[in-house]
Amino acid sequence: MDFEFPKITVITGHYGCGKTNVSVNIALLLAKKEKRVTVVDLDIVNPYFRTADFGGLFADNGIKLVTPMYANSNLDIPALSFDLAGVINEAEYVVIDVGGDPEGAAALGRYSDVLSGRNDLGLYYVVNKYRYLTSTPEEAVELLREIETAGTISCSGIINNSNLGKLTDAETVAKSADYAKAVAKAAGTSLLFTCSEEKNLGGIENAFPVKIYVKPIWDIE
Repeated sequence: MDFEFPKITVITGHYGCGKTNVSVNIALLLAKKEKRVTVVDLDIVNPYFRTADFGGLFADNGIKLVTPMYANSNLDIPALSFDLAGVINEAEYVVIDVGGDPEGAAALGRYSDVLSGRNDLGLYYVVNKYRYLTSTPEEAVELLREIETAGTISCSGIINNSNLGKLTDAETVAKSADYAKAVAKAAGTSLLFTCSEEKNLGGIENAFPVKIYVKPIWDIE
């Protein structure tokens, strides 16, 4: 997978699509290329399955983590207290994990003065064919438009992360190919790549092998 990420990579998508796992993998990939990477956790809606949970992993790989005030505490409330412009200036690459759905994207909208008009920014919409409310291209694009409006940033591309958790196999991923292409076409943008564990990506065009870091409690062994 030879896709070149922009300086500022914004990852968003429907709740449960796997966007946080995608964000973690992108940050680790950039760090392996010896880039100075900062991950910004802008998920102020969902206190579970967020990049703030991976501070140790990021520290081990030289990645800086910026989180909202009270993240990972029993006072996990919407409180944005950091200087995003300063974060961007100090890093080579910034990966921003935005909360799912329009409510989560509203946090991105708060930084429109910092992000609007930049040519080194890309907002990427993660889709999962097997998730409720995004199982058809029409549903997925309708939600995307709401996210774009709330976040005040247009989509730069689609990331296919269709999976069924531990039940995912090569056929699961292969069956999502046409869906992902249809979402990209309907959205008027491109399909960047398809994410999955390497064992399930045989024959997939523009494959992006990922490790599964974000797991539901019932999937943790």
